[in-house]
Amino acid sequence: MIETPKCYLRKCKHFLGIKQDKNKEITERPYCEAYPDGIPDDIAYGNDKHLEIRKDQKNDIVFEKL
Repeated sequence: MIETPKCYLRKCKHFLGIKQDKNKEITERPYCEAYPDGIPDDIAYGNDKHLEIRKDQKNDIVFEKL
């Protein structure tokens, strides 16, 4: 089991959960509407609160409290 993502703890309304490839725990990755392929570690586990649009995301979604 991976560490609980900070975006989940902050209750971001765009957080979608954890993806896992072929039931392998090592491939677990948090994902959301802005990062459907996996949230970057500096947002998921670091200090970036994702309050501004980043170049590496798929759209213009940023953190919003539930």
